[in-house]
Amino acid sequence: MATHTSHKPDDELGEARAVAAERLTMFIDAAIAIALTLLALDLPVPAGDTADAMLSSVLAHGKEYLAFALSFVVIAAHWRAHHEIFQYVHSLSGRLTSLTLAWLFIQVLMPFATRVITADGDFPPRFSLYAIVQVLASATFALIIREIRREHLYRTDVPPRVFAESLVRSICLAAVFGMSIPVAFLTTSTGAYLCWLAAPLVLAVARRIQGRAAR
Repeated sequence: MATHTSHKPDDELGEARAVAAERLTMFIDAAIAIALTLLALDLPVPAGDTADAMLSSVLAHGKEYLAFALSFVVIAAHWRAHHEIFQYVHSLSGRLTSLTLAWLFIQVLMPFATRVITADGDFPPRFSLYAIVQVLASATFALIIREIRREHLYRTDVPPRVFAESLVRSICLAAVFGMSIPVAFLTTSTGAYLCWLAAPLVLAVARRIQGRAAR
């Protein structure tokens, strides 16, 4: 009887930590949903009395619609990566909570960065601000993964490759967005955006190298 009593506080503590991790995940989900909503609120409404006028208005605001689609995909990708990792987290540390809130701050900043990149003015600084936000998001998430692994905040039945793959993906994305910043100052806007299109290729190469190393 004494043995069962001694284990009860540990069980309650483990359950409380699991609940805390779940609550943080729910908070993140809600904040991401708000960030995605804010993206849509800033979209310009097409105007015109005829179909041709409406179409012209849509084309005139094409960069705003494309920026919305890009940011939606980017935020959704960040959220998906967070979801894939935190489903294995069973407890939190103070540092992990702080890093997660910093990562969330960057996600909420994304609608503002989207407005900046579609505004008028010199292109390189506006592009660089958006790219810096992406670098910070990916770098912060890499620190989140490092903290989870360092403090063993994940379930024991999780294969190590889950965190390794996500860590490599975050580092690659941070590198791609970081390299696009000087390109924006040295070339045209097209060249800068092409750097972002290289992200899937970089990720594919990294996964292949990682797979070979694992074998």
